[in-house]
Amino acid sequence: MIRQLILASVVAGACSSPIETEPSSSLADFRDDLNRLRVSGHIESISALIAKDQSVTWSASLGAATVTDTTVFHLASLTKPFASTVILQLVDEGKVSLDDPVSNYGIVLTSSGTVRVRHLMSHTSEGVPGSRYAYNGDRFSLLDSVIRRAAGKPFAAAVQERIIVPLGLTHTAATPQSAAFAESGLDKSKYLANVAPGYTWTNGAFVPTAYQTSFSTAAGLTASARDYAAFSMALDRGAFLTPATKMLAWTPATSPSGQVFPYGLGWFVTDYKGVRIIWHYGYWTASSTLILKVPSQNLTFVLLANTDGLSAPYPLASGRLDASPWARAFLETFVIAKLPPG
Repeated sequence: MIRQLILASVVAGACSSPIETEPSSSLADFRDDLNRLRVSGHIESISALIAKDQSVTWSASLGAATVTDTTVFHLASLTKPFASTVILQLVDEGKVSLDDPVSNYGIVLTSSGTVRVRHLMSHTSEGVPGSRYAYNGDRFSLLDSVIRRAAGKPFAAAVQERIIVPLGLTHTAATPQSAAFAESGLDKSKYLANVAPGYTWTNGAFVPTAYQTSFSTAAGLTASARDYAAFSMALDRGAFLTPATKMLAWTPATSPSGQVFPYGLGWFVTDYKGVRIIWHYGYWTASSTLILKVPSQNLTFVLLANTDGLSAPYPLASGRLDASPWARAFLETFVIAKLPPG
């Protein structure tokens, strides 16, 4: 039963929030599991958070003592769910059709057929469009042209107007090193002071490493774990999309022959031991990220790191959620263990 617990930090260099959540033994074991994975995966710091039923129920910081659930991390490809939400809002408004040829938006691609908006959003644009899945961030980044033409403004401005401002997300913005950061209206020096510094693990040591500076619909947003959870919970309560459109995003694409792909529209979709998981990962220089959503349990897990070890070792682009020990640790503890027997 969910109940109020005061959690004491038992992991060196870690802190946890005293908030309503699972039994303390489960949380302590889970936190220990995360810290073991962090150390063995050579990750300098992580910010972890669980949200349940529209509330943040647990958060922890592992590694650097200065990291909290409001510390900003580079999201890498966790930008894609934000971008897909903006495009799907435009679909709901009748300004975009998922079946529009991308050429309508000034996008020129060489292919064996007509590439449509849904193909770019589902990573099925290569070869014969819709016939095969191939994760391609470069092609996903072209979706900025769809937003620019349909909304009359670039993604950076549209996401600010449609998601960030309505939710009051003060720890979410385009990477401060990009020109797009100006859309946030935030003080750059203050924002940078709250960004977790990036590292790579080189020759047995953490080496300070500069983050990537580009920004697009594919990557380049920065956010805290708490802000990302707020975005996730807003989707759960229907704040941005109609139920039918959200279901499209969270339904795996299929080929004309009936092959089911691991990706919907801006989200991976996986059935893990019979439970539908909506998720995404991020991986870029000195950063790695993961979000898992369990719609049937109204449950979200957000994990942000300032080193690439959450994602780099695992074949996540192919949709192999089960390959991630981080995902398995969360799902086995808080999802599968809660299922009724049989």
